[in-house]
Amino acid sequence: MIDLYYWPTPNGHKVTLLLEELGLPYQIKPVNIGAGDQFKPEFLAISPNNKMPALVDHQPADGGAPQSVFESGEILLYLAEKTGRFLPADSRGRVAVLEWLFWQMAGLGPMSGQMGHFNVYAPEQIPYAIERYNNEVRRLHGVMDKRLADSAYLGGAEYSIADMASYPWIGAYDKLPVDFAAFPHLKRWHEAIAARPATQRAYALRQQVNPDAGKPLSDAERKHLFGQR
Repeated sequence: MIDLYYWPTPNGHKVTLLLEELGLPYQIKPVNIGAGDQFKPEFLAISPNNKMPALVDHQPADGGAPQSVFESGEILLYLAEKTGRFLPADSRGRVAVLEWLFWQMAGLGPMSGQMGHFNVYAPEQIPYAIERYNNEVRRLHGVMDKRLADSAYLGGAEYSIADMASYPWIGAYDKLPVDFAAFPHLKRWHEAIAARPATQRAYALRQQVNPDAGKPLSDAERKHLFGQR
């Protein structure tokens, strides 16, 4: 059994996308980041950077004590290696998938998050920041579109953890729709992943875990999310 410490954010969705594809038994341990659950000592013991998702695998491949894992990219890699799925075994295929996984972790996720912050959550509009991150995310969408013009998926011909890492960050904010007309290959890819039954099961967890998703943040929630040092 796997304990998944989760809240329905793009980084949380990455892991449920993979778990639903794998069919591994898991149970969700909600981490209400608006309420500050990420700062509780028991959570920090497995995720010292006070970020979700994190997981505890009670049946690790080595048969030893439960294994805790934090950082969404490493969780995807850990589960792919544990099961031998969604990560190619050949060295060149593996390199391609990991290139795009790390690209998402270093670029698409952080830049999309900053775009969302300054457009949706910031208490005041800062035109320079808005333009900076809007432009960078659009550039990254263009990078994806160019790759997907020549490849069915980011890592190659097969769906992989690279796609699961990037998918939740495309159109993550309702107020910031993606210009799919400018990126037709990205649109094709996004629609194909959205149609997968595992994707639909993963996203159905959003309302189950956080029925208040999409509501304006309270001052206390803002403090927990953006006011920590």
